[in-house]
Amino acid sequence: MSGASNIDSRRRAAGLYADQSMRLRMLEYYGGDSLQNLTCEYLTAGDKDASHHRQPLLTAQLPALWSQGLDISRSLWDRRSLIFHLDIDYVNFDCPAAHYLNLHRVIELQRHVEWVVEAVLSDYGIKPLHLLSGRGHHYVWRIAKAAPAFRQLAGLRGMPPSLGQFYARPHRPHQRKVPAAVGRAFFGAGLVREYLAHRIKELVAPMCEIPVELTAVEVGPTCQAREMISIDISEYGDPLSSRVIRVPFSVYLKPLQQRSWIGKQTAEELPPMFLIPLEGIDSPEGAVLMRDAAKVARLASRTSTLIPEQPAGMNELIRAYRHSSVAQYHRWFYSQEPHPPKSWPQTYDLLSMENLPCCARHILEHPNDLLLRPAGVQRIVRVLLSLGWHPRHIAGLIRSKFERGYGWGGQWNGYDPWMRADFYTRVFAGLFVAGRDDLVDFNCRSAREEQFCFVPNCTNNLEPFRNSLLDRRQYERLACRPFNRLFLPAEHL
Repeated sequence: MSGASNIDSRRRAAGLYADQSMRLRMLEYYGGDSLQNLTCEYLTAGDKDASHHRQPLLTAQLPALWSQGLDISRSLWDRRSLIFHLDIDYVNFDCPAAHYLNLHRVIELQRHVEWVVEAVLSDYGIKPLHLLSGRGHHYVWRIAKAAPAFRQLAGLRGMPPSLGQFYARPHRPHQRKVPAAVGRAFFGAGLVREYLAHRIKELVAPMCEIPVELTAVEVGPTCQAREMISIDISEYGDPLSSRVIRVPFSVYLKPLQQRSWIGKQTAEELPPMFLIPLEGIDSPEGAVLMRDAAKVARLASRTSTLIPEQPAGMNELIRAYRHSSVAQYHRWFYSQEPHPPKSWPQTYDLLSMENLPCCARHILEHPNDLLLRPAGVQRIVRVLLSLGWHPRHIAGLIRSKFERGYGWGGQWNGYDPWMRADFYTRVFAGLFVAGRDDLVDFNCRSAREEQFCFVPNCTNNLEPFRNSLLDRRQYERLACRPFNRLFLPAEHL
């Protein structure tokens, strides 16, 4: 079985899904033990052609998804709990198939991250469900809505008003609204998980052979390629109702879905792959087992996929966050309000592009898709911080691009531009303010190596912007004076 090609993964999965143990493990992860008592709000399912993560399905459709052998995910949105998901991914910008072709190397590259994540979570008393996928590790836990930690998260401030309005609308597939407290708690969970990601990056980055970053931001080449490990916290940059997480024991069809990138023949010749829990086995063993359908089925008969409830651990994590420099930064970030859309013609639209390096100017002039890529936001954040902008107004400028006619199509259906702009700006500015980004790659040579230099024969130099920004941090002059005094009202100067 382990030698079978990936092309027949759906047929093979449909057979496995008929196994009672496989079904029970999936139902556990959905939050119940039968179709009648599942707590996840919806499901999504992908075939070999697409992930279909934007097409929510009623949980009652699960038997049909099993019979078709689809790649199944569940909503992060849950009726009884707030679910936490920490995702560690390997990303290779030059060889998208690298993690499928040499999964053992990828697992080895991530070993230090795996150990640090487990140690940091253990510091707070959090014992998550640990899953292994074709790209890395997933850690999942939850708290009940009645838990004190839930109320603490819901009390953290900063959620954009647009998001509250978004949650108050009916959502597919059942036309339910996201309760206001649940939306606020999910936002608060994003702030706390950002702190957690800071801790992990700070501890593990010196140990790893390749860069470790928050989100999949382009990096320069190491010995083999432009490769990195992503502490992927991006799901907290979007509404709760829009995000899903893959289900344990589901077939992993991502290679086939990405065959236009990794090559049709390569994708079809790969062995089938399943998302599995690492219970009683380590990650190198898991990398072998997840590609053997018979062993996957036997694992399902002896393991559990219940998402563990961790109220005490979350209390400790929230307490640590409240006393952290990251929380202090968040309070500073949200101390100012961005300009509303009606004032954009007199504020953000008056940005003088001549004051910007060519690369930053190009990103702002071509936001689709450059501002959808984390590296694009990172470049804008660094440049404008160096010119004295407050990060909340950098987010306001980016939002003004997201909400203008740049051919977005259906990009923002089910998503919130204000939340996305705030999130990525907050993350990249926060890494610098907290001292976890010393701008070692904020220079023209690195930009070319990262393939994020867009203007041939550019006469600009990023070095003065880098020096200005480092000086501002050293002498505590960040956001002290927006250039031209154009972008903030007098009371904010």
